[in-house]
Amino acid sequence: MVLMESDSELEHGDEAPDFELPGADGETYSLDSFADSDALLVVFTCNHCPYAKAKFDELNYLADAYDDLAVVGINPNDDEDYPDDSFERMQELVADGTIDYTAYLRDESQDVARAYGAVCTPDPFLFENTGDAFELVFHSRIDDAMSPDDEVTDYEMRDAVEAVLAGDDIPVEEYPSQGCSIKWTEN
Repeated sequence: MVLMESDSELEHGDEAPDFELPGADGETYSLDSFADSDALLVVFTCNHCPYAKAKFDELNYLADAYDDLAVVGINPNDDEDYPDDSFERMQELVADGTIDYTAYLRDESQDVARAYGAVCTPDPFLFENTGDAFELVFHSRIDDAMSPDDEVTDYEMRDAVEAVLAGDDIPVEEYPSQGCSIKWTEN
């Protein structure tokens, strides 16, 4: 495990790169799948990383608490070297309720992770629906618990989501997310 900090090249106002990915629920998803949502939280994550696992409950909470927010987990990890990150394991975690996001998607080619500039799990990107596109408004950690065993004292993504949904400025400073490096395939 290598501890990484997120450092994407996407900037505020940039449109979310589109995708077409299979979901653990058997559906195929693109950005258009979430067009009815006022905000979109795309989180590059996985099944095995302790940093990602520590955020499962908070991401489930966000997906459940905000009707106008779509929470989309995307797993880009190499599942040959990391079999616990397989699509089958994703399906198991969704089926047993461990992961209850709006959608949990598999980025087998890793092209989507590259398009977003994701580097770690978890790596969250919050977009606002402008009517024409989803535009990046916040690229930051989910909360202030930076290690899997840390206690959360500030749910920063909640504050950012609430501000976006209310049409307000985001009152939270951005900090790099940190976690395990994305497990890239050899290509």
